[in-house]
Amino acid sequence: MRTELLRFNGAVERHPAIETWMKEHAGELGAIAHQWFEVMRKCGDEIRELLHDGCPVACLGDAPFGYVNVFNSHVNVGFFHGAALPDPAHLLQGAGKFMRHVKLRPGTATNAAALSRLIDTAYSDMKARVENG
Repeated sequence: MRTELLRFNGAVERHPAIETWMKEHAGELGAIAHQWFEVMRKCGDEIRELLHDGCPVACLGDAPFGYVNVFNSHVNVGFFHGAALPDPAHLLQGAGKFMRHVKLRPGTATNAAALSRLIDTAYSDMKARVENG
């Protein structure tokens, strides 16, 4: 069974609302969110972004593949098709049909290489989904 891709209107190369969001989420948690959103931004030339449901979202064109969000004591780095991603380091959390996230806490070691691979894989997965209809 094939599912339609989620598409967002209004994704642009650099969305001013995201810069505002980053400034509003200063401090240790905000720095973590900013660091990982920058990794998403660098996935390719066709990366666009927008603010959706109150958090920064990275898209391949208009198709979202990742997001960051700040909570009281942690940051989520999330993936719209995370349930389909290989996760040999077992970083992904969640039980939804599609979405998964990685929970990051200040002062807790992060497997940065594995998380970077997840972001790259989420981008590549979305690229394949978009190209194959």
